Amino acid sequence: MAETVCIVTFPTTSGAMAMEKACHGEALPGRLIPVPRSVTAGCGMCWMAPKDSRGALEALVIRKKIQIDGVYEMIQPR
Repeated sequence: MAETVCIVTFPTTSGAMAMEKACHGEALPGRLIPVPRSVTAGCGMCWMAPKDSRGALEALVIRKKIQIDGVYEMIQPR
């Protein structure tokens, strides 16, 4: 069975690390993973989280001024 996840991509590794720190600090779900082949990103790392956390992640990116490439939803096989 597959699930839809939220993927946030970054132009730099420091952006990915800032996202990880910010999410852990605010107890938001997710983890850093290599960027899936179907998505393009500058640094090769992305934040993957449940689809329903997308709004909270977007608000966090704005509030913390984390530079991102994009936010995507994709189907992730379990």
